[in-house]
Amino acid sequence: MRTLTYLVAVSLDGRIAGPDDDYSAFPVEGDHVAMLVRDYRDALPGAALTALGLQADRTRFDTVLMGWRTYAAGFAHTRDPYPHLRQVVFSRSRTQADAAPGVTVTGEDPVAVVRRLKEEDGSGIWLCGGGVLAAALADEIDHLVLKVNPIVLGAGPSVFAGPYAPRHLRLARATPYTSGVLVTEHVRA
Repeated sequence: MRTLTYLVAVSLDGRIAGPDDDYSAFPVEGDHVAMLVRDYRDALPGAALTALGLQADRTRFDTVLMGWRTYAAGFAHTRDPYPHLRQVVFSRSRTQADAAPGVTVTGEDPVAVVRRLKEEDGSGIWLCGGGVLAAALADEIDHLVLKVNPIVLGAGPSVFAGPYAPRHLRLARATPYTSGVLVTEHVRA
């Protein structure tokens, strides 16, 4: 069975972006980037892969899930952020006509979609964001990988934006980098 991994950058105060979905405060350079290229190459945007002269091999992930706001945050650059992956965008108000070819927009229940995807053959499923979608899928997440950045944003969407619902996870690994980024990997307890 395939697994769902929520891999996301987060601030010290639990924000995955600033107000208006601004991601610019998160560092894109530092020694933690080498780990991302090595271990999570499939999660790099197509433009980054091209700039680095790399190709994704789809061994870690072959599918990416995101909410509309996460998808739309990159519109200044592209409407096809991960052309090497099957891209599924969840929205209750947008339709397929609002997205690039090759990007699937659905208003379907995210839990039903993930359960169906987990039954298919393939490699892993990556939950890219955002916090509302993550909260809806919290019980389906098998791995939580947080790139904890040494910044405090003060406002913006949280890593899980949903009702109070405690869930216990087990820390599988924590790796500090000289960039100040701490990558923590958690699994269901």
